[in-house]
Amino acid sequence: MSSALDCAGKPVDLSRPRVMGILNVTPDSFSDGGRFIGATAALEHALAMVEAGADFIDIGGESTRPGAEPVSAEVEIGRVVPVIEALGPHCPVPISIDTSKPAVMRAAVAAGAGLINDVRALREPGAVETAVELGVPVCLMHMQGEPRTMQAAPAYKDVVAEVRDFLLGRAAACEAAGMPREGILLDPGFGFGKALAHNLSLLRHLDVLIATGYPVLVGLSRKSMLGQLTGLPVEQRLAPSLAAAVLAARAGARVIRVHDVGETVAALALVAAMMEAD
Repeated sequence: MSSALDCAGKPVDLSRPRVMGILNVTPDSFSDGGRFIGATAALEHALAMVEAGADFIDIGGESTRPGAEPVSAEVEIGRVVPVIEALGPHCPVPISIDTSKPAVMRAAVAAGAGLINDVRALREPGAVETAVELGVPVCLMHMQGEPRTMQAAPAYKDVVAEVRDFLLGRAAACEAAGMPREGILLDPGFGFGKALAHNLSLLRHLDVLIATGYPVLVGLSRKSMLGQLTGLPVEQRLAPSLAAAVLAARAGARVIRVHDVGETVAALALVAAMMEAD
């Protein structure tokens, strides 16, 4: 497995854990909905995350929190493209577009995005073909069901094996369509159609997904599972979010998607140093 991820001319070395900063330009995301809708506020927050050490900026224009209602491609493009265009000239790290829609992928990459992060693992009609044509890396995530209903009654016989097999199947479909293996990341999708026990099992056995040989991205920051375990409201979940990030990185995850960039960068510096020590 190559340790370098080429994001439209902005390479990222994945030989040690990297941090992806979350930038939601939506009115209804679970943690920071409405805070960064305007292009100016979004640009300032993105640059602050870069200054804090983010290796990627992940921009999303449609909430995928449990119960979220879908939005049109036109609305999503109107939210994300102005931010990508404003950020691009000032951003030394890759911009990721968090979307499932081929039209949004095209518009975002044309505006300067260098990575596609898809919670539906390129299952929308035309998504695989679009990603191959655009030639940027992709992150394929597992989700049982749809955001509106995914937390109603998630059920698995063996969550670890089922998530692994689904993601390997999606990776195989992408490679069969012409996508290079080195441009594929996998995400187990913590909180996406999973109960607390499922999330904990996936974290405990993250090595199973690491063993596939694909770089693994995890998103645990401020998730409801952390609230269930600690009783803390979303704005007070920094400590468990850092613990989750350290556990995931120690297991071999290569990209950690977070809200609190500076704190996570500091925590992962210890992980990287420990993993490089004799």
